[in-house]
Amino acid sequence: MKYLFYLNKYFYKYRWRFGFGILFIFVSNYFQALQPQMIREALDLVIDNIALYRLYEGFDNQALVFKSFGKVLMLFGLLVVILALLMGWFLFLVRQTIIVMSRLIEYDLRKEIFSHYEDLHLAFYKKNKTGDLMARIVEDVSKVRMYLGPAILYGINLFSLFTLVIYSMLRVSWELTLYCLAPLPVLSISIYYVSRMINTRSEKIQRQLSVLTSITQEVFSGIRVVKSYVQELPMGKYFKEESQHYMDKSLKLAKVDAMFFPIMLLLIGLSTAITVYVGGLQVAKGTITTGNIAEFIIYVNMLTWPVTSLGWISSLIQQAAASQKRISEFLSTPSVITNPAPENGKYGRDGKLEGSVIFENVTFVYPDTGIKALEGISFKLLPGQKLAIIGRTGSGKTTIADLLVRLYDVTEGQILVDGKDVRQHDLFHLRRRIGYVPQDVFLFSDTISNNVRFGKPDATLQEVETFTKYASIHKEIEELPEAFETMVGERGVTLSGGQKQRVSIARSLIKQPDIVILDDCLSAVDTNTEKQILGYLRESLADKTAIIITHRIFSLLDFDKIIVLEDGKIVEEGTHEALLEQKGYYFDQFEKQLAEEVKEDQL
Repeated sequence: MKYLFYLNKYFYKYRWRFGFGILFIFVSNYFQALQPQMIREALDLVIDNIALYRLYEGFDNQALVFKSFGKVLMLFGLLVVILALLMGWFLFLVRQTIIVMSRLIEYDLRKEIFSHYEDLHLAFYKKNKTGDLMARIVEDVSKVRMYLGPAILYGINLFSLFTLVIYSMLRVSWELTLYCLAPLPVLSISIYYVSRMINTRSEKIQRQLSVLTSITQEVFSGIRVVKSYVQELPMGKYFKEESQHYMDKSLKLAKVDAMFFPIMLLLIGLSTAITVYVGGLQVAKGTITTGNIAEFIIYVNMLTWPVTSLGWISSLIQQAAASQKRISEFLSTPSVITNPAPENGKYGRDGKLEGSVIFENVTFVYPDTGIKALEGISFKLLPGQKLAIIGRTGSGKTTIADLLVRLYDVTEGQILVDGKDVRQHDLFHLRRRIGYVPQDVFLFSDTISNNVRFGKPDATLQEVETFTKYASIHKEIEELPEAFETMVGERGVTLSGGQKQRVSIARSLIKQPDIVILDDCLSAVDTNTEKQILGYLRESLADKTAIIITHRIFSLLDFDKIIVLEDGKIVEEGTHEALLEQKGYYFDQFEKQLAEEVKEDQL
């Protein structure tokens, strides 16, 4: 139960619903416990008056006795119906409080997990699979909800009904009560041992479910690769094997669960037999009435479902504990990237950045792999200056962009924006004022216009059209069947690589940022489109600080500074002309690109 203690804060939040729910359970069971007493009174009345009825056999008064007797029985019947209606009404109120409370807590818990996921750093997502994250926020929360609702509801119901029923039974005969309840300790001991098995197996099942979810998510996301390599059958076989493991684990749990119900029904049947036998002996002695036997049998059967549900409740609690343990593992994971001084909540303030950027001896080691991506990087950009970062794949170019927007924090050194360490900036304001187009373009499964508006949610359609023109994608969007309302599919699958890049550029520029970072965002566009985009960028970025990470050399853009990275270090630095004079990597790349452009012109 220690993992479930985490949920106590939610019980406090909805304490009024919870408190009234408990009260309604007791009131409902009180009216339920009164029904056997009415039936006992009616049965005793029948038995006591049979002799009187037969005494008047052959006389006219027998009909009067029968009529009077029938009225009294009708009254008892009406009382039982009224008690049942009252019990049902309060049971309805119970579900409106306890079950509704569980749904509200489920909603809050999912929001809390999702919010925590959003706050966690990138290294966390590299260590954990998407399918596992999804399983914890969907399946595990559902398991916890079953504890918050049905398990607690039936648990309190069992306690309250036991209390009221045993009190009523003890008032009649303590000896008969002890005989009736004698099998229950055996039930409690069996539940104790079996529940431990349930907890262990439930945790294994949830972990295997995460594996299945991860496999499914990866295969569906990479379906193009699976099909192009003709790996449908091997992947299907792999999924089948993992599904078999899940089924085997589930069957083992089902076998344990299956032990509860036969055992409990056997013990309840044994209690009924004991009641009839011992109660019959006491009736013969005259210590109780025949109606008391019927009353006890009804009480025992009234406890059948609550006692039978004890195993189910125990199973729900154990499964919820296993799921909450998995949830808490992530909720207890702190975010490495924290906001030091939020100035205006998650939306930041509206003030602009001047745009100066300084890297002072920055070294960075990826926390998840231990790979040193940058070592001793230093450069300075004044407001409005342009920087090009060139280098081979894996040289650390993208890492510089990630550090500037604080997707990671530096291992050594510091990064200054407007003379202030980025770790001291309001995180959300910093990111709002930086337009970052990452190398790995991601589009949401939504319309094209909404994907562009992601950079500025309140943007008008006219603004969306304007910035798609700047990104040279407007004409192609207009040619689509539904234009800007065209759904792009999951991860933008319905668009080409170049189209996705340009939509991503429009999404970044519509923010009208103070600092622009373009990470190899023109790699999938043709030369003419590249020239159109660069023409706009040259005008729009005139007064903005810009960092362009690329494999190509853009002659249409004038850079104040160009740095060449190799193995995380700056090996060349200077202007275009200065780097050409050095005849190093930059010079070689320029010569190769120039030769390619000449060849293209000849073709």
